[in-house]
Amino acid sequence: MSDIRIDCGFDSGNIEVLSVDGATAKLAVRKDNMSEFAQWFHFRVSGADGRELELKITGLNGSAYPGGWPGYDACASEDRDYWGRAASSWDKDADNGTLTIRYAPASDIAYFAYFAPYSMERHHDLVAEAAASEGVTYRHLGTTLDGQPIDCLEMGEGEFQVWLYARQHPGETQAEWWMEGALEVLTDPTDSVGRELRQRCRIHVVPNANPDGSRRGHLRTNAVGVNLNREWETPTPEKSPEVLAIRNAMDETGVDFAMDVHGDEAIPVAFLAGYEGIPSWTEEHGERFYRYERILDRRTPDFQTEQGYAKAKRGGANMTMSTTQVAERFGATSMTLEMPYKDNPAKPEPEQGWSPERCKMLARDCLAALLEWLDGKDA
Repeated sequence: MSDIRIDCGFDSGNIEVLSVDGATAKLAVRKDNMSEFAQWFHFRVSGADGRELELKITGLNGSAYPGGWPGYDACASEDRDYWGRAASSWDKDADNGTLTIRYAPASDIAYFAYFAPYSMERHHDLVAEAAASEGVTYRHLGTTLDGQPIDCLEMGEGEFQVWLYARQHPGETQAEWWMEGALEVLTDPTDSVGRELRQRCRIHVVPNANPDGSRRGHLRTNAVGVNLNREWETPTPEKSPEVLAIRNAMDETGVDFAMDVHGDEAIPVAFLAGYEGIPSWTEEHGERFYRYERILDRRTPDFQTEQGYAKAKRGGANMTMSTTQVAERFGATSMTLEMPYKDNPAKPEPEQGWSPERCKMLARDCLAALLEWLDGKDA
């Protein structure tokens, strides 16, 4: 039988083909442009013809987060709509770290990705649909280095300023699936949570803060290899126009509550990170974040507080990151939401693992938690 064919010349595609023998391929992940970061992959296999594929992605000990590969199963789809999981195994000693994906497609074409992709075309559909909703205003915040728009959607009649922004790290596609779920709540006139939040808040939504990295198939950086979530102290038009545009818009409105949405390669659960260690930290300020965290933990079993990042010591916050910078700059209740690439071992879903659908459901829980948090903010 003929060899399979592997392609990645499309939106967010990323793979290097080292060799192909029948239905077996040896592959590698390309680094982000002008950067050493590498972890995201997204490619198409054709000529599968019902055969069992054996796809070996090699050199992963040199990836950005080697700790992300043990216990991880690759995402696979034959229709680019439903993304399930393909059985995968990790061997740190084979070819400098190899993830072997085994999958027998029912059709001639199958797609594989680190997480279910969120294309720029879907992004534009999301923005257009939301912008056409009653009470929603579209705002062009700026332009990326590749010439793409930085999109913002604004809604609500209240004075409490809420900023939701995602995909500073483009390979963390969980974040834009979360945004899709959030916008479904916020733009639905029959949704009680969205309706109440719009009455009480002015909400600013940036569904994709890094369009260039997203289209280029990067894990963590923009067009010139810059990690945007290390640019918030001193963003520049030359290196990080995305951050500069968003932060300038925040300066215009002020920020009371902010959530920066991400994905974490190694930790297999959803969790929040706060702003401990900022110069202006007070227990009262910190308690606003912790109270929101407790509410979300109570509302959904897909969130937890046992696992997460270590808290910074007093004065030890990294002020180049958005969550700490926004908390300090505006006195905001600011946080980073992290979602997994792997399945949640406490609440497993073997067919899909952590999935776009769960990202969207978590968004609704996050917004419902915000509404509850607002009810008690002066208590």
